[in-house]
Amino acid sequence: MPGASHPENERGGQPPCEHVPGAHLVKPHSVGCRQCLEREDGWSELWLCLSCGWTACSNDSPNRHAMAHYEETDHPVAVGLESGRRVRWCYIH
Repeated sequence: MPGASHPENERGGQPPCEHVPGAHLVKPHSVGCRQCLEREDGWSELWLCLSCGWTACSNDSPNRHAMAHYEETDHPVAVGLESGRRVRWCYIH
């Protein structure tokens, strides 16, 4: 929200995102990006939508289905599934 004051965090003094702390792990709907599997395409990494469990390919993948899912649903937070660490990403912030 413009004009709202937030405590600064350790990362460059930017205010914390209000979407990430409220996001919880959900059960994935699939083990891969369904859209890529249907098209017989590959992906570089998978991301899990923490609002609904949709699994989709990352922005580093040719089809960018995770971003398309956010644009269609406004579900703000996803988590990377293949990076070895669970990085959460807020598409809004």
